[in-house]
Amino acid sequence: MIDTRQRGNVAGREAVWRRITGTRHAGLVVALALLAVIGLVTVPDTFATSSNLVSILALASTIGVITVGMTFVIIGGGIDLSVGAVMALASVWGTTLATQSYGPAVMVLCAVLVGAGAGLVNGVLVAYGRLVPFIATLAMLVAARGLAQRISEKKTQLVQSANDVIVSLSTTRWLGLPLLVFLFALVVVVGWLVLNRTTFGRRTYAVGGNPEAARLAGINIRRHTMYLYALSGLCCGIAAVIIMARTTTGSSTHGDLYELDAIAAVIIGGTLLSGGRGTITGSILGLLIFTVITNLFILNGLDTSDQLIAKGLIIVIAVLLQRRNALGGTS
Repeated sequence: MIDTRQRGNVAGREAVWRRITGTRHAGLVVALALLAVIGLVTVPDTFATSSNLVSILALASTIGVITVGMTFVIIGGGIDLSVGAVMALASVWGTTLATQSYGPAVMVLCAVLVGAGAGLVNGVLVAYGRLVPFIATLAMLVAARGLAQRISEKKTQLVQSANDVIVSLSTTRWLGLPLLVFLFALVVVVGWLVLNRTTFGRRTYAVGGNPEAARLAGINIRRHTMYLYALSGLCCGIAAVIIMARTTTGSSTHGDLYELDAIAAVIIGGTLLSGGRGTITGSILGLLIFTVITNLFILNGLDTSDQLIAKGLIIVIAVLLQRRNALGGTS
């Protein structure tokens, strides 16, 4: 009887969270619609043009791939502050002359492996070194940025014309959109499937929601945590390929403050900072809101400092609403 009552309580909480998630997603869609209206009113000649919409999606693609990995990490009860620096390191390593001489396939493989390797180091430090995720990934942020500067000698490295396959991700269009947007969409779809339709996804929710219960259920908490950070690093490597295609460069300055944008998008999308709850769909909607806000500020010629203030206020409001919903869901 006790087990039946416990299962009923769990099912009730799940129903509450599904209702909260559905409401939040609907609210994010409404917020996007309102931003679109603001854009049409304030800059009608430029906001709704195809070139501007493509620019929004291209910008969202780079941070969006990182956001997918960040969603997994935060749902699993962690956080990754190093994503922007790891992406910069991967882009620099992928555009070194030695790597480029082997062709675009090696460039892509190098960027992805560097990202995944850095993420794996984060995972080992957090899972087996018992370091607090904030400290471990902060250390990686500093180290990766410094290593990128050392490798590039603080210079911007150009993608050679012989490797135009990389550049074609940005210049070649299909259905009016650059190929990098479809790469972003593929990462989102794969991320959604892994999180919602695989054992790995279910274990991620379990580890973030109740680590002790997950351990008693037979889940290797340390190993799974290590995998989550490696996955985040892998996404950084893919994002490095996208930024290389967009800018035709590799630079130690790439990805500045991308970690804040990714974390903010995940929070706005409804993922709990304490772990155990969240969706890929919500994170991508949160990302699009931030990207459109950035675009509107640029089109209206507003100061960057005002943009940062607005983003800060949005994050605070999102966390307060999240806390309110969490309290409501546990009552």
